[in-house]
This record gives sequence, C-alpha cells and structure tokens, in this order.
Amino acid sequence: MSNLIRKQAVVADDPWQLLLLPAAAEEVKKQAGKPVLFKLTGAASVTPEQVSATVIPAGKVLVPLAVWLARKAELVGRLAAGEIGVWLETHELAETLVASQADLDAFPVIAIHIERFADDRAYSTAALLRTRYGFKGELRACGDVLRDQLFYLKRCGFDAFEIRADRSAEDALASLTDFSEPYQAAVVIDQPLWRRHAR
Repeated sequence: MSNLIRKQAVVADDPWQLLLLPAAAEEVKKQAGKPVLFKLTGAASVTPEQVSATVIPAGKVLVPLAVWLARKAELVGRLAAGEIGVWLETHELAETLVASQADLDAFPVIAIHIERFADDRAYSTAALLRTRYGFKGELRACGDVLRDQLFYLKRCGFDAFEIRADRSAEDALASLTDFSEPYQAAVVIDQPLWRRHAR
C-alpha cells in the first residue's frame, strides 16, 4: 500500500521511484567526542564513484541531486518527457539545483529527503524553492517524515508527503487539519491572522 499523501489530502499511488545512491564508506565525524548527526550545509557527501555506479531505471525516477548534476546531459531528454525528478538531502542547497536548471518547473517533482526528523533544514529549503525560486510543481517530503510534521511541512510549501514506512499514511491524514487558523503568515498563507480577520 502507498504511503504517499498528496495535496488533496488523500493517500495516492506513487508512480515515482526514489533512486538511492550505492552505499559508500562514510566517515564518522565527531565533536567533543560525540558523533555529529547532521551533515554540514553545502558539504559534498557523495563520491564520484557513487554517481557513476548509479543505475537509472526506466520509468519515472527521482534522482539524487549529485546524479543530476554529474549526468545532466544524459537525463535532459527524460526530463523533457516528464520522467525525471530530483531529490535533495537537507544539507544540500537549493541554489545548487537552481544553478544547474534555471527553470525549476521543468521538474515535475522535487523531493527533499529528511534523514532525521529533528533536522529542520527541509522547511527552509521548501520555503526557498516556493518563494524565492517560484517552483510550482510537486514538492515532496520523504524519508523520516512523521505525522506531527505534516501541518508545518505543508505551511512551508510541501504538497506531497511520503510517510515513513513503519507508519500509516491513513492515520497521518488527519494531521493536515490539526489547526484551523494558524496565527503566522507562511508560504501557503501570506498574511498573519490579525490581517486576515477584521476586528
């Protein structure tokens, strides 16, 4: 069963395959003797060997940003056919994607992979893609996406949510309406509550 929630607040079939990179040895970084859990913003974390070893199947595929950047020439035809989307890790910059593809709306789907739910950078990246860069297509949250995040992810511009595999998308649907009137302005509501309602 699909775990994808779309903006119409329905659990929908997912024609897109999220393409993962081949495994590579990852350096464990420590600070004050403890492992650093989050990658540094803008840091390269994919090796050229991983990119070249990535096999891109037929059909609709969400490719990692590093694969898109390195193999754009072979993927532009499939992008034009609506078969290629791209996904970013939370530490990867939206600016990097924009520099490689000025018209972001050429991508039917852009996804942001949340490695750990406590990493809030996905919210900022989504807001930038919607506001500064004007992306109008499907913006998807995937990875460690939990029910409690959906309402806030939606306010930042996400309109599709791939719920973590061990959770139920049906149960998570209700969280999109947890609050009837948010106080603050956001990507989806451009004015705060006091401006939206006359006193």
